[in-house]
Amino acid sequence: MRLALHQPDIAGNVGTIMRLAACFSIPLDIVMPCGFPASDKQLRRSAMDYAEAAEIHTHINSDAFFAVQSDAGHRVVLLTSHGDTRLPDMEFTPQDTLLLGSESAGVPDHIHKAVAFRINIPMAPGFRSLNIAVAAGIALSEALRQTGLYPA
Repeated sequence: MRLALHQPDIAGNVGTIMRLAACFSIPLDIVMPCGFPASDKQLRRSAMDYAEAAEIHTHINSDAFFAVQSDAGHRVVLLTSHGDTRLPDMEFTPQDTLLLGSESAGVPDHIHKAVAFRINIPMAPGFRSLNIAVAAGIALSEALRQTGLYPA
């Protein structure tokens, strides 16, 4: 099980997701470029001292990211408000990588076409989307529950 971010915009969200990844011993992939400098204060504040415990892999672009995932036998599952599979209906495997797009733009069409599944988190009518750090936590929790991969 892995988490992945595609060209994230907001340092605070990345820091929070780094902390989430560290707390659940889940590797985090970041597809570059990010919309903020790596030295950003908000990133450091959000990640706190957990960032050093996180296993983080950066990829120069989406082609490099997908090549690594394919070589490792990982399915890429995109969390998107335009997903055609509801989170509770998804059957996760330990080899899944949960991909989230940038806060401002999501992911481009070619990424939508390249993933194995596009899932959405059901919400009350009239709401567009969740914060990506919140969405990552919800989806990761469900994936870990289904696969039994919660840390001991």
